[in-house]
Amino acid sequence: MRTMNILVLSAGTRNKVLQYFKKELGDEDRLLATDCSNLAPAVYEADMFYPVPRITAPEYVDVILKLCKRERVNAAFSLIDPELSLLAAHRDDFLELGTTPVVSPYEIVETCFHKYRMYKLLCAQGIPTAKCYLRPEEFYDAQGKKEADFPVFVKPENGSASIGIHRLTTREEIETLYHLHDGLMIQEFMDGQEIGVDAYVDLLSGKCVSIFAKKKIKMRAGETDKSVSFKDEALFSFVADFLESNGFRGMIDLDIFDQNGEYYLSEVNPRFGGGYPHAYACGVNFPKLMLNNLRGNKNLPNIGAYKENVCMMKYNEVLIKDFDGKEIVP
Repeated sequence: MRTMNILVLSAGTRNKVLQYFKKELGDEDRLLATDCSNLAPAVYEADMFYPVPRITAPEYVDVILKLCKRERVNAAFSLIDPELSLLAAHRDDFLELGTTPVVSPYEIVETCFHKYRMYKLLCAQGIPTAKCYLRPEEFYDAQGKKEADFPVFVKPENGSASIGIHRLTTREEIETLYHLHDGLMIQEFMDGQEIGVDAYVDLLSGKCVSIFAKKKIKMRAGETDKSVSFKDEALFSFVADFLESNGFRGMIDLDIFDQNGEYYLSEVNPRFGGGYPHAYACGVNFPKLMLNNLRGNKNLPNIGAYKENVCMMKYNEVLIKDFDGKEIVP
């Protein structure tokens, strides 16, 4: 079995994900990590940490490509939304070096990052989703036709991590927010049960081979803080059909609402989700599936292979490191 060098980009605070890969990698394999800050705690879970520029720097992609070539990286993936398009856009550049970028195709990644574009795609495919409006006038017109009403969410059209989301109840609030910020959209408020889904689409076959579903009990800073596992074959079929028909690959995080017994797809993040530790603890092992693919093996479907009513409860932890004599990069 050939050795593996796996590169985790923008590792940040996702310590658990790196720990899971370390468990699956062999003694001769290496886990590498990058971040623009040496105060990113997850990088210290890796065998090697490489400080890099911010992803917005003009030289960023070249720095990563040179790193992949020098360290003979077999596969690279990112843990943050804005970097996914960069990886997908430079897929051929990575492949020329022998590095597999574990990311979905560029067009679908871009669609996921731009929420209104995703809304239009879901509507075109007849997939239930919350109604969205780019301009306040569009929402007011729908309100006049009794097709929409307050409360609503107003959010950045290309945001992530629930940054900048506001629950509004009046026109005055909408006008104020639109006056202060550009690039916003208005989304129908959904009060049904929020569900998080972690799915893996096989890199070789394109088939959805693993799905884990959890009911969200409490959210914090855009991530699931408390959740409980459950199963529903209708949900599994709904998710698998959507992911396969749209060409997704690798790890996918989906936000779904159960509105009166019907599933509404809200957002899709083509990366590890913040709540993935719940899935892993229940035996849903995406690192193992990825490594199996990278070694040239297709994974067989094993959807819903976990126990129901298992709860996840997040809590805080800290890492203390001595930086005596070293530059601290915030």
